[in-house]
Amino acid sequence: MSYGAAEMVRRRDLLRGAIWLGLASAAPGYARTSKRDRSPTVRALADRLIAEKACPGVSVAIGRGAERPFYVNDGTIAMDSQRSVDQNTLFRIYSMTKPITGMAAMLLIAEGRMKLDQSVADFIPAFGKMRVLTNPSQGIESRPATSIMTIRHLLTHTAGLGGGPAVKGPLNAEYQRLGLGQNLRNRAERADGAVTSLKEFAERLATAPLLADPGTAWSYSVGLDLLGRIIELASDLPFEEFLERRLFAPLGMTSTSFHVPSGEKARLVTSYSGKGAALTPVDAGLTSIFLEKPAFPSGGGGLVSSAQDYDRFLTMLANGGIYRGKEVLPAVAVALGTSNLLPDGVSMRDYVGIPGVTGFGAGGCIANHGGFKGLFGWLGAAGTVGFVVPAQSLRVTGLINNLSVFDFALGLANAVHADLALSSQT
Repeated sequence: MSYGAAEMVRRRDLLRGAIWLGLASAAPGYARTSKRDRSPTVRALADRLIAEKACPGVSVAIGRGAERPFYVNDGTIAMDSQRSVDQNTLFRIYSMTKPITGMAAMLLIAEGRMKLDQSVADFIPAFGKMRVLTNPSQGIESRPATSIMTIRHLLTHTAGLGGGPAVKGPLNAEYQRLGLGQNLRNRAERADGAVTSLKEFAERLATAPLLADPGTAWSYSVGLDLLGRIIELASDLPFEEFLERRLFAPLGMTSTSFHVPSGEKARLVTSYSGKGAALTPVDAGLTSIFLEKPAFPSGGGGLVSSAQDYDRFLTMLANGGIYRGKEVLPAVAVALGTSNLLPDGVSMRDYVGIPGVTGFGAGGCIANHGGFKGLFGWLGAAGTVGFVVPAQSLRVTGLINNLSVFDFALGLANAVHADLALSSQT
């Protein structure tokens, strides 16, 4: 869909009159700065995305400690809409769901209802007799696995499972045959014979061979989706209900869910692919696939959220499990989940993820990136990103919805770091 210069929506500062809290290197919180000093590099990044027609709208939340976030909101929810983006606008966050699922598992580990190195077969016996492909590029011939699959492996993409975009060939075809894919793009992409519940997903997944012996290699996968089923079994609650009771409700994340109620559809952005003249709508907000209840709640990529909501999740992580004075996760669970959990001898190969990766935690990577050391977070398939820097109690959420634009997600940390450096000089 083209969008001429004459139609370009004049962007406005939705937070006019608010206070930008700038980082001072020696201060425990943010220092007050003038309006002209509020995150100019982040705003320039957002302006450039819209000017280049990479997306119609952007929402960013930046905060430190327990302070309220500062928002950079720019543009509209769709190229053909006049509705401005704000911190309550709904975006498909896709794989930014993974750290939420990961922290849900860490909560159960802290409560003793599962263990980090516990066998997946303790919950789903069919995973006790897994087989491994002998030649993944040639066929699905397999041999018995030489190690057991554990919760740690699911959290860190080291279970040997497939399903990631880099996994092609025979195993991908086998996953499709088993109906393991779920349509999270638009209504036009329907899959015959697809699974209809997390239970069925897990049962069918157990019949497929693995790419590698569990705990021996990193491969982006459906591990966090399988973990959703284990969370159900360990908690005796449906996965989505566990998230609502233990995370979303305590954090006030009222806009985060696996589908958008019809009464809220006007808040959902349209997703796109391409850029400039090639920018093409993929899933219109008013008719989105996310208005339907999904076949199963995808712990690996199924959530819709807002900048305000995701910032609340990150605020809790950045403050050691505390949100507004109340413990949501034990501090030990947060510390463990945001640390490197990769099995000994395993490192991440290059992926589309955050540069400077040094490890992987509970659904997100550990990285030295954008001037920050030890950040924890992950990206979403539609160009989104969310991360915390525990040592600085800093958190950042960045949301767009374009399935082929990642320079915003990969560049946001650098922009935030530049603005914090500027604010410390004022």
